[in-house]
Amino acid sequence: MVALVTGGAGFIGSHIAEELLKRGNRVFVIDDLSTGKMENISHLEGDEKFSFIQGSILNELLMERLVEQCDIIYHLAAAVGVEFVVRNPIKSIEINVLGTEIMVRLAAKDKKKVVIMSSSEIYGKNQKRIFKESDGRVLGPTLTHRWSYSCTKAFGEFLALAYWREKGLPVIIVRLFNTCGPRQTGRYGMVVPRFIEQALSEEPITIYGDGNQTRSFAYVSDAINGIINLANHPEAVGEIFNLGSEEEVTISDLAKKIRRLTQSNSQIIHLPYEEVFGEGFEDMRHRVPDTTKIRNLIGYVPKVGLEGALKETIKYHTNRNKIAACT
Repeated sequence: MVALVTGGAGFIGSHIAEELLKRGNRVFVIDDLSTGKMENISHLEGDEKFSFIQGSILNELLMERLVEQCDIIYHLAAAVGVEFVVRNPIKSIEINVLGTEIMVRLAAKDKKKVVIMSSSEIYGKNQKRIFKESDGRVLGPTLTHRWSYSCTKAFGEFLALAYWREKGLPVIIVRLFNTCGPRQTGRYGMVVPRFIEQALSEEPITIYGDGNQTRSFAYVSDAINGIINLANHPEAVGEIFNLGSEEEVTISDLAKKIRRLTQSNSQIIHLPYEEVFGEGFEDMRHRVPDTTKIRNLIGYVPKVGLEGALKETIKYHTNRNKIAACT
């Protein structure tokens, strides 16, 4: 198989590219490096089956040439993290909306399979605790920009499914719930690497809000295997799947776990949402996936629990800090 990974120099994209190569595939990666990093894929460049193209998915001529060469597309190029979305509203909407439109339209010419990474943000501020793929969406007003991310992801899902129904384009939609692991950065607000970086630096671990909001975190290797196994399953086409862990934790307990595992003396402090994101910011209290659908289809069961995921991620950041200190 020849695979194209958009956003392939990012956290999840680089792991997908790596695993696809291990499975014997030819892999093209495109990334504009606005949030992705060359260090995430530099170890792949010696593989003759790997090619990196620096460019934007909004460059339609470039994307047309790449899509023509591939059998399957893993579409991950998108705005990353709540902080990035809030601080870069126009770019976030353009990448998520226009990029997905270009991708599915080009793929439809020869019916190339497209695996689209969506997000648990789809569910908005629905007050449920555990979410099924069929659950409704509850969003705040358009004056609150953080909901634009949910809307752009929903647009991508609607568009992909429309191409599946009208043009027979084989699409698979994966709603990721808080993936964590090596190569993830805290620069765009991702909570696990942000807490780890703060703890290792003996800086205050900053919790946004009261800390009683709950999340679940899947380790990246579990997420990648789930994504690729879905891509290879014929019955996944035309469907939407939650992908994540059902192990729930409060953000306060997450901070305490990370402080313990890093043996840090960092103080844990709370910051009001308004101080971080500006007036009117809204968040969801709970976000945990019901993974029954993906489990029934491909036997998806996470192998790495939260404690193990945190230990591996801490090890990665510790080693990076040691390397940085030596250069």
